[in-house]
Amino acid sequence: MKLDAKVLTVSDGVIHGTRLDTSGEALVERLTAAGWTVTHRATVEDGVESVATAIRDLAGGFTGLIVTTGGTGFAPRDLTPEGTRAVIDREAAGLAEAMRLTNPDKGRLSRGTAGTLARCIVLNTPGSPAGAVECLDAVLDALPHALALLADEPTQH
Repeated sequence: MKLDAKVLTVSDGVIHGTRLDTSGEALVERLTAAGWTVTHRATVEDGVESVATAIRDLAGGFTGLIVTTGGTGFAPRDLTPEGTRAVIDREAAGLAEAMRLTNPDKGRLSRGTAGTLARCIVLNTPGSPAGAVECLDAVLDALPHALALLADEPTQH
């Protein structure tokens, strides 16, 4: 199966040019090193509607992984999970739990979610480069099989 991914950075700071997108770049590097093809990168401001619209747009006609970075904490504008839940078809609680368990201290502060939208898996990761890659690594091995199931391709159980 072809492994395609898209990366969405959610950050007011990146949008306004006051912060570099280091977490988006770290995700692209990790995905590429793991054999995935990153077909698109995007950046949106924090907020439920901006995140929901961006994820919906990225998922249109796409089969693969959509990884968000940023907006999963407790700050007032950290609304990535709410925007994600507004558009996903089904939650994938096991993926979100596995991502949180990678860091016993800071993982407890992540509100990130995971789920499916059509033939896509959507993962929310934190805005720090280390945290984003750590969370992605926690589930990366399970994603090809999950995507094959979503695409209704034959799989071995």
